[in-house]
Amino acid sequence: MRERIYQIIEKSKEGDKLSSRYDFFMLFVIFASLFPLAFKEETTTFFIIDKICVCIFIVDYFLRWMTADYKFDSASLWSFIRYPFSFMAIIDLLSILPSLSIISRSFKILRLLRMFRALRVFRVFKAMRYSKNMFIILSVLKKTKRSLIAVRVLAGGYILIAALVIFNVEPDTFDNFFEAIYWATVSLTTVGYGDIYPVSSIGRVFTMASSFFGIAVVALPAGIITAGYMKEIEEGDRNEKKQESRDF
Repeated sequence: MRERIYQIIEKSKEGDKLSSRYDFFMLFVIFASLFPLAFKEETTTFFIIDKICVCIFIVDYFLRWMTADYKFDSASLWSFIRYPFSFMAIIDLLSILPSLSIISRSFKILRLLRMFRALRVFRVFKAMRYSKNMFIILSVLKKTKRSLIAVRVLAGGYILIAALVIFNVEPDTFDNFFEAIYWATVSLTTVGYGDIYPVSSIGRVFTMASSFFGIAVVALPAGIITAGYMKEIEEGDRNEKKQESRDF
């Protein structure tokens, strides 16, 4: 019985209709729970939606805790102790706690209450468990980790060098080095807020060069992720075709 529950709530075999329906149902509940956060006013309808959703989350949380030994492939008691400290279990708990009125009333300071209730946005991360595309993206990020780290190092090095250059070229424009780093970051991403900008000819020429370089650096992660995503999809299609040929 517990094994079947685990198969339904966790990733199961292809063709398991009950598991697929459960995934779609949980995705619907997750987005339904986020819907009231798009409105400032709190209505009775939103209150009911929140309470129904949190009750479903609680049931889901305890079902996963109850089948933790299957998740970690261990029949020992340690699996049940370990599960509440896993990443997704913490996300699940954070999505539940702010909606429990007993806990909410224990906070008398309004700011702390609002900050704690804001943790409900963590519910969106629960969707990672039920989305096949999200698993593909996570796999792509894992495989392209080295390339993305190299790009981050390049961008970080450029920001520091550009900040040092502009800070010494235009000392009157920037009050401190942090403002120079802020300007370099904005220039790298080609956002250009316009709140801090160079006024000298040398500074403007350097800004133009910085913007052109920023376009190239910003485009690198997008290209790496896109290429990895397409490769992952192609590999998935090949594996599905191989599986179909084996079945026949």
